[in-house]
Amino acid sequence: MKYKINKYCTVRFLLFTFLLFTYASAQTPTTPDTTIIFTPSNPNLIREQSYNPAVHAWGLDVLLSNNGFGMGAFYRYEMNDELSWMFNFAVSDVKDDAEVEQYDYYGQSYIPNKKNRLLLLPLTVSVQYRLFKDDIVDNLRPFITAGIGPTMVFVAPYASGQISYDVFGNPYREKIDFFTSLKYGTLRYTLGGFIGAGVYFGMDKGTITGLSVKYFLAPFPSGIEVMEGGYMKNFGGLFITLTFGGLF
Repeated sequence: MKYKINKYCTVRFLLFTFLLFTYASAQTPTTPDTTIIFTPSNPNLIREQSYNPAVHAWGLDVLLSNNGFGMGAFYRYEMNDELSWMFNFAVSDVKDDAEVEQYDYYGQSYIPNKKNRLLLLPLTVSVQYRLFKDDIVDNLRPFITAGIGPTMVFVAPYASGQISYDVFGNPYREKIDFFTSLKYGTLRYTLGGFIGAGVYFGMDKGTITGLSVKYFLAPFPSGIEVMEGGYMKNFGGLFITLTFGGLF
């Protein structure tokens, strides 16, 4: 009887051992644990990029003054965030304060006693200094500016040298068409310059828009005859300039 009990216990022990080994084998992974690392197909997919702001600008100027309208062009180079230099060229009309426009019997305008038409053509090199860089937002950039350079005055005849008479017997000189008078014109030269202030609007996103006020002066000590017997010695005056351009 004792032998049967021991035999029964032995069978139970072996069965328990077999079940324990089977359970342990099922919990043990058949393959080793690994770490998966993903690499991009293009190693240069992520690159460091640097911001290069546009420092060059060019465009057109529209000039308004007591003499009327004018047009100009400019090129600007930005040396740093505050200082820039520019090339400016412009063409504007010149008038004498004594000019009074009238109309004849046929509705054509003329200016009595005017002898010459004048065009002012300044070519200047200027410097711009930005104000309040750290105190005002970038979409409003005020500046002061000053420039100097050779200035030309194109002198063309306004009326012919021949005297004619109207239906009432009054003498007059026949007005020469503007484009016709250009072929008879001559150039006079001097040194001119200006000072001014202005502001650029908007962010630097490829375009540039601004408004400025400049006082330009171009002296001619010997004078240039505009009205008959009247000589102008100082040219220029106050100009309001609208600027439109692009950055690159």
